[in-house]
Amino acid sequence: MDKIQYRKQIADVARDFYLSKLTIADISKKYNLSRYLITKYLDDAVSTGLVKITINAPIDRNLQLEAEFKKMFGIQNAYILMDGDAANDDDENIIEFSAQTIQDYIQSMRTIGVSWGGTVSNIINHFQTKVKEDLVFTQIMGDNLKYNSAVGSTPLVQKAAAKYEAHYLTVPAPLYIINNQIRTALEKEPAFIRAFTTMNKMDMIFAGIGTLASIDSIQVWRQHKDQIFPKVDLQKVVGMLYGRPFDINGNFLNPGDSDKLFGASIDTILAVPTRLAIVKSKFKSRALLGALRGNLITDVITNESVANRVLMEMRTDQ
Repeated sequence: MDKIQYRKQIADVARDFYLSKLTIADISKKYNLSRYLITKYLDDAVSTGLVKITINAPIDRNLQLEAEFKKMFGIQNAYILMDGDAANDDDENIIEFSAQTIQDYIQSMRTIGVSWGGTVSNIINHFQTKVKEDLVFTQIMGDNLKYNSAVGSTPLVQKAAAKYEAHYLTVPAPLYIINNQIRTALEKEPAFIRAFTTMNKMDMIFAGIGTLASIDSIQVWRQHKDQIFPKVDLQKVVGMLYGRPFDINGNFLNPGDSDKLFGASIDTILAVPTRLAIVKSKFKSRALLGALRGNLITDVITNESVANRVLMEMRTDQ
């Protein structure tokens, strides 16, 4: 048996054993192989990397910090993961934990709002495949126009829906529309009515918290920042959430006609019963503090480093 045929034989045996859950006795009959040879094939499959076995150990949480955050900020849930040995471990733990937690939430929900961002994209990529055909994922705002990035090339709602064989709704328009009349009129266009109607029924939104750097990273928004955020004192901006800038006390800085975002209104978003934010970087601690103070989120997933920095920022800001 040549090398290619041998690897194919190993792959077939491994597939039947690990995925189809056939017993060694069943595989022995199927391929007319001895039990010894099947065991050897399975060992070779692991040693050559043809089969990779991973063990997902439980991720430790700081329950004391979680209780402190819930009491201090009056939020529904705080998930604060213990710091790992390396920053990469912390990031991966937050992504994996967020994916599991969000999917646990989704089990009892029907309409999920999704924002843009690398963190949200990574979380969706870590979703386990399930079937929930009555589920709907909807964009909560227009396209960020970041088409030179994998994050922006395919609607994240489409990726999420594919994990569930579910439905999704997009908002195929720019994230910001400066002309107030055009923005208001577009919401009433037939192409957008279903999406905006669905936004009013959202059970949950999950989002990352950003900064003004996310706006500056896209040329068209950077070049028109003054028009997108008219009358906004950019020095007061500590973070971006749901596409909008807010200050250290959680006040959105572009209310009313100053809000140029095309998507769910602030009132619609704040009426959603579960608004989950995921924060990985300690450099976003002030942004998280503002979001918590303003009740812009109801649930948060982060780690000890970020949580402790939030408490420090809070003490120095008093």
